[in-house]
Amino acid sequence: MPKIYIIDVTNRDGVQTSRLGLAKLQKTLINLYLNDMGIFQSEMGFPVTRHEINYLKGNLRLAEKKVLSPIRLSGWIRAINADVRETFKNIKIKHLNLSISTSKQMILGKFQGRKSKKDILRLMKNSVVLAKEKGTKSIGVNAEDASRTELDYLIEFASLAKENGASRIRYCDTLGYDSPFTIYERIYKLAKEVRISIELHCHNDLGMAVASSLAGAKGALDAGFNAYINTTINGMGERTGNADLVSVILAVQKSSGISDKYKLDKKIDLRKAWKLAHYASYAFDVPIPINQVGVGANAFAHESGIHVDGALKDRRNYELYDFEDLGRGEPEIIETGRMITVGEYSGIKGFRNIYGKLEIEFKGDKEARKILELARYANVHTQKPLTEDELKFIAQYPEEARQIMTVAP
Repeated sequence: MPKIYIIDVTNRDGVQTSRLGLAKLQKTLINLYLNDMGIFQSEMGFPVTRHEINYLKGNLRLAEKKVLSPIRLSGWIRAINADVRETFKNIKIKHLNLSISTSKQMILGKFQGRKSKKDILRLMKNSVVLAKEKGTKSIGVNAEDASRTELDYLIEFASLAKENGASRIRYCDTLGYDSPFTIYERIYKLAKEVRISIELHCHNDLGMAVASSLAGAKGALDAGFNAYINTTINGMGERTGNADLVSVILAVQKSSGISDKYKLDKKIDLRKAWKLAHYASYAFDVPIPINQVGVGANAFAHESGIHVDGALKDRRNYELYDFEDLGRGEPEIIETGRMITVGEYSGIKGFRNIYGKLEIEFKGDKEARKILELARYANVHTQKPLTEDELKFIAQYPEEARQIMTVAP
């Protein structure tokens, strides 16, 4: 039976949010949290962007060491041979998504007549063939603006991609144009005709990213093929964002007509959601809305008399799922007295005090000073007080941390 898998694109699309971003160390922590949560794949960045290379190499080293395992780490490039060559000149990566625009609007309005429909097919085909020759194990071919692309042309595009080695087609609802009704019909026909798994990439311009993602996934599943839903943590992304990771998982697990019929990747552990969402909020410096699905402060809050009475009698009266399912319920301890933090100007005594509280011991002063220096650079790198997990990562994997934080022009 075909299943739904999650490919999180926070580290590729989420970081493209205007006026926001993540440091490379923060992107690495995101990958570690996603792996811990059992997410199938993280689209971790851009192999042809120079300032990403050391971060990508460092994360691939962590994958080789089985620290980032079993999660797949993938990259995003344009579907042109130059990008494929540059990618494999920079790093050895096993999983890639190759992207090119397919709609009439994009071909005319973006390429300004420099490319025809035949050119799009040729460029995509050549890049897929070259990526396979270079040793790519799985290739997703992205049809940018697929929701505004003529279906017959989309089928031709997807068929050619499959013939030349694509593992799946990424159907990009780039402007959030599709509704759950239209995307179901289009994906069902596309998957049925081409006989290929579909990756859903929905934006939230009309507030339907999660609903359209599920409807599109249903279309692929009903046609007999796997569905891969693209998500971002807390719905981050360009303009109004992408499909929110926690909302998508909860919708698959709990919604009527979906939860009892379709299967989600069994490795997913939603109890990691609270920690992941709050780390992303801290790293992006974007508060979680009070009414955010699952992880918002009011997600399990009741005030009106009728609701309180019903919730106290039986939580199922007014709660569709349990807060424990999301890793909630433990009290948060907030330091109100003396606080010692690690920063770019920290000294060895304060530094060892903090790591002592984390129950991390150093072999001697030399090792402690080495990690302190990395922690100082990390603070410069993130421009935020380091979290406990960031400090632990630096101490456990100092060489990878050094590489990840090395950004040289």
